[in-house]
Amino acid sequence: MNIEYNKNEDNMKLMVSELRQRMDIIKLGGGKKKIEKLHSQGKLSARERINYLLDDPKDFIEIGGFVGDGMYPEYGGCPSGGVVVGTGHVSGRLCVIVANDATVKAGAWFPITGKKNLRAQEIAMENRIPIIYLVDSAGIFLPLQDEIFADKEHFGRIFRNNAKMSAMGITQISAVMGSCVAGGAYLPIMSDEALIVNKTGTIFLAGSYLVKSAIGENIDNETLGGATTHSEVSGVIDYKVDSDEEALDTIKNLLDKIGKAEQACFNRKEAFPPKMNEKEIYGIIPATRDKQYDMHEIIYRLVDNSEFDEYKKDFGKTIVCGYARIDGWSVGIVANQRKVVKSGRKEMQFGGVIYTDSADKASHFIMNCNQKKIPLIFMHDVTGFMVGSKSENEGIIKDGAKMVNAMANSVVPKFSIVVGNSYGAGNYAMCGKAYDPRLMIAWPTAQIAVMSGAAAAKTLLQIQVATLKAKGETISIDDEEKLLTEITDRYTKQTSPYHAAAHLRVDMIIDPLETRRVISMGIEAANHNPIKEPYITGVIRA
Repeated sequence: MNIEYNKNEDNMKLMVSELRQRMDIIKLGGGKKKIEKLHSQGKLSARERINYLLDDPKDFIEIGGFVGDGMYPEYGGCPSGGVVVGTGHVSGRLCVIVANDATVKAGAWFPITGKKNLRAQEIAMENRIPIIYLVDSAGIFLPLQDEIFADKEHFGRIFRNNAKMSAMGITQISAVMGSCVAGGAYLPIMSDEALIVNKTGTIFLAGSYLVKSAIGENIDNETLGGATTHSEVSGVIDYKVDSDEEALDTIKNLLDKIGKAEQACFNRKEAFPPKMNEKEIYGIIPATRDKQYDMHEIIYRLVDNSEFDEYKKDFGKTIVCGYARIDGWSVGIVANQRKVVKSGRKEMQFGGVIYTDSADKASHFIMNCNQKKIPLIFMHDVTGFMVGSKSENEGIIKDGAKMVNAMANSVVPKFSIVVGNSYGAGNYAMCGKAYDPRLMIAWPTAQIAVMSGAAAAKTLLQIQVATLKAKGETISIDDEEKLLTEITDRYTKQTSPYHAAAHLRVDMIIDPLETRRVISMGIEAANHNPIKEPYITGVIRA
């Protein structure tokens, strides 16, 4: 190991440490005092409920843990979007679990909460796996109601998805474990089966105060919409239970009786760890963006037995393609190469840039994987497509469009891992969020933006300086440097993986050493939804 390796390793360890520290804070939700208040009411917290429900809490893969991070400061923040979401096994069945966090504004729905709930439903729908709702919510956060009601991707879409999933045969089970009011009351009742916890769960379209205001009726919330009312009088609820634990045990029993799911039959064999040390990934990823590294060295430390069958290894070298296994699952890998290389008769190339030959190779490989029903893994460290007259003459736009077409029309499940840069059209071609990856994953080293912070800042500075000059104003060199620093800092913050995760542009930020486990469970989920449509691309220019 050399000094450069040690610097890289130290940098990655610091970033992973920061990741864990930030997540530990987020896991407290609204804080320890509010968790203690739930306990005094005989209730578990959202995360305690999930841990109790799971066959193995360590099995849980959280989706959107950093959602809402740094957002809504005027309202005290919204850690994890006020709802905990993820996948894990319950009674041996892989499920999506959605648990309102009542310590965050009583589990009220902020705009980002709605987006996160829709993402949870999307994962259940595209993988055809059961979804469990642990409901404890005060409903829409009224100060921001116009941002969550009533557009296409707003609150009402949740219930539309309830109906669609039911028609698709996707199991939905809800447990009302606290408040469940107004429009939110439809979510558990549009599920296949619904439970309610006696004395702590209530469900109604309008609470006692609103009922008094609207029709003059005097009634308490328990009589209006408590467990006894809905299990014995209205028949709205299917199971009345006496505690959180009993509710969760009932869900386990219900899932234990479900028939076997269909399978996509993706190829899986006995799993083997990589022969090369996974922890060495820490020392391979450069601490700064101006350094090169060989993506092969990362791949060898992620795949079973460190075995990688590379496709066209001597052609289009700024993209690496090939077949491997991850935790036994057969996968096709498409990865950007940051190492400067020569490709065929071409001159020395820029690492991380997609050239015409690289795009052409990747397109063909993506088509092969679809033909063979092999899930695709995209590993991003891309600055974009090559520019300039030479590339334009070679038809870079045409070949880039071919790659986007082949990827966008893929019928096999796709997974994206942002290792380093994911800039501009490179993000699109490598299956960015807009192209429906089953999971969009970021390492702490990820950056996602139209272009790098340095390039963008210089461009924005030139525009601002030109605008000032057009007005007849002057700007000193010191002021220019100050302005450049301000623009760079602002733009760099926006490229951070935490910014992307807060807005759910990535599903999660993970320690690189968790990559194999996350991808394996992602393919396990995808394996529940057989591929029935043929692989057909759109018009591709020759």
